[in-house]
Amino acid sequence: MIHKTYIKRCLQIAENGIGTSRPNPSVGAVIVYKNKIIGEGFTSPFGGMHAEVNAINSVLDKNLLKYATLYVSLEPCAHIGKTPPCVELIVKYKFKNVVIGCLDTNSLVAGKGIKYLESAGVNVFLGVLENQCLEHHRRFFTVHNKKRPYIILKWAETINGFIAPHTKEDKSPVWLSNQYSQQLVHKLRSKEHAILVGTNTVLEDNPRLNIRNWSGEDPVKIIIDRTLRIPTDAKIFDNSTKTIIITQLSHDRQEYKSNIVLEQISFSNNFAIQICEILQKHKIQSLIVEGGSKTLKTFIDADIWDEAMVFIGDINLNQGVKAPLLLSKKYSEINIKNDFLKLYKND
Repeated sequence: MIHKTYIKRCLQIAENGIGTSRPNPSVGAVIVYKNKIIGEGFTSPFGGMHAEVNAINSVLDKNLLKYATLYVSLEPCAHIGKTPPCVELIVKYKFKNVVIGCLDTNSLVAGKGIKYLESAGVNVFLGVLENQCLEHHRRFFTVHNKKRPYIILKWAETINGFIAPHTKEDKSPVWLSNQYSQQLVHKLRSKEHAILVGTNTVLEDNPRLNIRNWSGEDPVKIIIDRTLRIPTDAKIFDNSTKTIIITQLSHDRQEYKSNIVLEQISFSNNFAIQICEILQKHKIQSLIVEGGSKTLKTFIDADIWDEAMVFIGDINLNQGVKAPLLLSKKYSEINIKNDFLKLYKND
């Protein structure tokens, strides 16, 4: 069906907005006249135009719009936010047909956009490539439906199942995967909102948690430091991006730099749930949990995660810290030179 071709194009261009559009979803829109694309757009950075507006603005001859079909990956908004409702602009330009990939379950929309269009005489077609559109907008839907960020577990392990050696000579990472896998991780960081590690990972590896091998914005850093043991000269405290320290201590430390926020929780129970509540408070839409093993296992045991990326490097360790296990979970595999990547979905 021709509708699928154009919704697929919506999803392709919507990828351009991931990492910059939040807290708005990264939507793609395409305008078709006589089987030819005459305009397209994706969601601008927050505060800017939505995909439908950018697509309409890209059309030189606006007189064609009343004869054209608008394709959009997500239901157009019907409420006033940073910008006016998209449905009003669609009706203004007299579109007769609008094809929508999936419904927006955000309570501010949730069918209101479709109802507005239909009441204005627009023919609305809903559910084209619906599963693909739901998958694309998974971060946005998780925040609104589950009241927590979309969570990705990520780690590298050896062929024989170790995530790290027991001891090492200096405070730097021990690379278990190749340079191509490492670059893929930086690409992942550029798309997701925040990244989380535990105290031991910082003390042992002194990581930067940035995207130096890719382009885009560095993620917000979430650091678990129960008793504030991490020294303030650690690389994660370089003031390059917002950093949230999760601790059990109630007092602030004046020596921390300006972009560092301390959040107090109880470490006795519901640890993963409490972290999600903190992240929801800070409007974090997606999170990469990079470890170490104890931190990863906390989210696995609580079953609070959505996907996992496990890099298997072409290396053996005689002994070390055992990698977490995702028992009874289906996965697909991708080869990355001499590494391979297991991709899990927590359905």
